Amino acid sequence: MDFYKKLPTDFLIAFYYEMMKNIDKGLLTKNMYYELGLIISVASQRGITLAQPCDFEQVVDQKELDDFIQFTYKCNEIKDVSPPSYGL
Repeated sequence: MDFYKKLPTDFLIAFYYEMMKNIDKGLLTKNMYYELGLIISVASQRGITLAQPCDFEQVVDQKELDDFIQFTYKCNEIKDVSPPSYGL
């Protein structure tokens, strides 16, 4: 998820549309739907609404996706915390 957060908005949207085109062609795996969920989540944080594919809910377990997103936030919070300085 950190990767998607670092992308400029125009790249994030372009990546989203490429994935959607591949879904329409039947070229994506179930894991790619989860990646798409991460992209949609990051876009939502930026105030951008991106549609889910019509079969998204059939392919993706929403609770698993939500849990994974929360897990990545917690991991990023841990990374962002600097160790205390002891004056060394």
